[in-house]
Amino acid sequence: MAAAMNYLESYKDMAANLCGQELPWLEQLRAEALTKFSVSGFPSPREEEWRYTNVSAIEKKLFTPVLGNVDSYPNRQAIDTVWLKPQQLQDAWSVVLVNGHFSAELSILEGLPEGVSVMSMADALVASHDYSALLETHLGRSVNLTEHGFVAFNMAWFTDGVFVHVPAKYVLTKPIQVLNVVTETDAMSTTRNLVILNEMAEAQVIETYVGMNPANAYLTAAVTEVVVGNNAHLTFYKLQTESEKSYHFGGTYVKQAQHARFTHHNFAFGGLLARCDIHTDLDHAAECELNGLYLGVKRQHFDNHTRINHLKPNAISRELYKGVLDGRARGVFQGRVIVAEDAQKTDSQMNNCNLLLSNDAEADTKPQLEIYADDVKCGHGVTVGQLDEKSIFYLQSRCVDEETARNMLTFAFANEMVDKIKIKSLHDQVLEQVVIRFPQEGIQKAWL
Repeated sequence: MAAAMNYLESYKDMAANLCGQELPWLEQLRAEALTKFSVSGFPSPREEEWRYTNVSAIEKKLFTPVLGNVDSYPNRQAIDTVWLKPQQLQDAWSVVLVNGHFSAELSILEGLPEGVSVMSMADALVASHDYSALLETHLGRSVNLTEHGFVAFNMAWFTDGVFVHVPAKYVLTKPIQVLNVVTETDAMSTTRNLVILNEMAEAQVIETYVGMNPANAYLTAAVTEVVVGNNAHLTFYKLQTESEKSYHFGGTYVKQAQHARFTHHNFAFGGLLARCDIHTDLDHAAECELNGLYLGVKRQHFDNHTRINHLKPNAISRELYKGVLDGRARGVFQGRVIVAEDAQKTDSQMNNCNLLLSNDAEADTKPQLEIYADDVKCGHGVTVGQLDEKSIFYLQSRCVDEETARNMLTFAFANEMVDKIKIKSLHDQVLEQVVIRFPQEGIQKAWL
């Protein structure tokens, strides 16, 4: 708790500069979160859902938030716009957050349909704004502060974020990219996002996390709450390619109404230690699909934690996560499907596949099914292993050398997840990252 005390002491100096401080309901939420964090601190391996991930390295160092207007000196000057441009996806609305703060100058939001709101969380929280009541209804409702220390930490410390509201029956023709950039070393980027789709709306949202300097050490702690209305459809992508010494926690917490569809694609490639939570609650006949790919090299550590709560009958969920691990990298997958007593006719399938390219790489996988109904179809599968020698021999018999054969099979294993991306600019960006970060040499884009 010593590190938690350090953060608590520093909180006193920054509290007045946090967004939404003039709102009594938010002030109360922050106070409750601060109390919770003061008791629990950061998660510990003693907690069952964190048993494979030790965040003590974060506790040894006090990361500090960057305060002030990001569009003014010195933060604005720290952004290399030439470097930034390729990070922004073509044919997408782009919201840029720098060191945890919205940048109006760098964002591209022209042409949004009238009635659709995509804006800074700090601006949306202004008491006189039309969105205050909507935020009070939904902010902090998709995830409980007692979930774990990072959730409470985020609620207390968040400096800004993004608010997205798509009214009923709107179908967005372009995706919305939320681009999170960290430019400073020893910085803390703490953001809170809220995405609301009303009845029969459709949208695509992309979260991208990058560090401008690959050598910087910093902390990202981001929470995104999602509300998908009746018969609405949200496709959500997350691409995390942060600096090699960074620490990342990202949580996405979803409430799905009747017949709502939610699809999530998670790509974790960067950071020294990265944890991603995806939890969703399914109402009657809702559908959920979770896909993920993590590539670990050297001493990288990736922890993917999913929880699908089937609360009502006739809901469907599908889940497929793949990991490729080399060097001394470690990949963790903890998938949990809970079928409530009333959730008859549930149809759920979960799979996790891991490919180890080194004797020192490690994969820890823990699928869980908790079924309290008696008329369901649920299953899970797990694989951890190395390349199939028979497949390698087959390629060699077709005049492919052994090294290239191994590279081709490894890439094909990972590329299945990349091919699920339906947005071309994002697909190309993820593919480029796979080629750059791939654990083996010799991967050729001509294979694609």
